[in-house]
Amino acid sequence: MDLHLKDKVILVTGGASGLGKAIAEILAEEKAKVAINYRSKKEAADSLALELHSNYLVDTLAVYADVSNENDVRKMFESIESRLGPVYAVVNNAAYCANPECAELTIDEFRKCVDINLQGMFLVCRETVRRLRARKSPGNIVNISSQAALRGSASGKTAYDMTKAGILGFTRSLAIETGKDGINVNAVLPGLMYTEIIAAAIDADPERFNKRSLLGRIAETKEIAQVAVFLCSDRASYMTGASVDVSGGMALH
Repeated sequence: MDLHLKDKVILVTGGASGLGKAIAEILAEEKAKVAINYRSKKEAADSLALELHSNYLVDTLAVYADVSNENDVRKMFESIESRLGPVYAVVNNAAYCANPECAELTIDEFRKCVDINLQGMFLVCRETVRRLRARKSPGNIVNISSQAALRGSASGKTAYDMTKAGILGFTRSLAIETGKDGINVNAVLPGLMYTEIIAAAIDADPERFNKRSLLGRIAETKEIAQVAVFLCSDRASYMTGASVDVSGGMALH
């Protein structure tokens, strides 16, 4: 299916690795112009941008921003617009996970989770809406939440789970605000994925993870990415305020 994304400028935050990287790759396959945001993984983001440009002959850009910083976000959009053109869609994928249980969680770790997962999403969404409205342009916002927003975690992720639940409320409210502008806002709730961060744990005990899914396996990142990319497109034109469960049945939502 052609998603009609050719030459549309799409920003992926936290796009240098994991799910963000998979989303960027599929966007490039669809001939979109891809902006890959990074905070600490400059080398990986630069490498991915070059790889996608070479493989798919599309314009790409690795662009720095700490998404929790208001000035960084503004400068990021300015850089994207000057190099690629006006942003049509964004995928808010950048995230931080604080692992300690609540009783052991420091205020600094708690705040970092909130700053990146919630404040960062808010700042990117706000900048996107402001710029789309100024151009009187339709657009799409996709916020990456988690099945843990509905189910919680048994492994000490209270702050992370709270922020992922907050994403769902924010997504619904922003969809109400922007529907009249032709701006669609949706969320994706991934389940367990095979990413660099947890690859060693999965490889050590795959059955422990696989049995948590009704499908008997964890997801490949591209399986989640395909849904996020669909929501960036006009093929999802009648979807807004939705929370799309891509958890392999973990959330049953």
